[in-house]
Amino acid sequence: MVAEAIRGSMDRWDLSTRVQERTGDLLSVQPGRPVELSGPPGYGLTRLGFRMLTAESHIAPVVGVDVRGWMSPKAAWETGIVQERLVFVRCADPQLWPRVTAALVEGIRAVYAEVPVGVRDADLRRLAALARARQMRLVLRPLADQLPSGVAHLRLRAMGVAWEGPDRGHGRLETRKLVLEASGKGASGMVQRIEVEDAGEDAVRVVSGLAVGPSRRAVG
Repeated sequence: MVAEAIRGSMDRWDLSTRVQERTGDLLSVQPGRPVELSGPPGYGLTRLGFRMLTAESHIAPVVGVDVRGWMSPKAAWETGIVQERLVFVRCADPQLWPRVTAALVEGIRAVYAEVPVGVRDADLRRLAALARARQMRLVLRPLADQLPSGVAHLRLRAMGVAWEGPDRGHGRLETRKLVLEASGKGASGMVQRIEVEDAGEDAVRVVSGLAVGPSRRAVG
């Protein structure tokens, strides 16, 4: 039913709009250009965030800032992160989190960080400015709402998810398809919708992309 709802929503989008030729670029993290991943738990955003930092793990450590205690090394390794270069740091305190994450941003080339509820907007903007100054790769996963303006170069917001594999409640889960809405400067000023397929150890790949209109909101 969920899969049918997602397909129905995509059918209603304006298919006459320009298909993004380089949609896969939306799943790369550029130095100094923070990326925001937002959406409900269970949509696979943590795996996606680590997948976006896989290439960097072949040359330098990748750090995950774990707020909820849910991060799994195995799930990160399955995306292609080099085992010996993956480090987790646990910090759930919204008062301490900005200092801990800023210290990592100053010394590490790639960070995936959950953002706890209660972190001040000013602290997040300072963190983004530090990431730009250090030219490091930063993916932020807010656990409540979205990040304030001026933080993310690219916003990726989960719109829907569907699992494939089970038949009438039986069988093995094989593939998760996630529909994302991309916006901000990193999406060329457009609101774009892309479908991403997560097939476990086969990692993550873009299976379709669609530009649907101008961005509603400027992102720094």
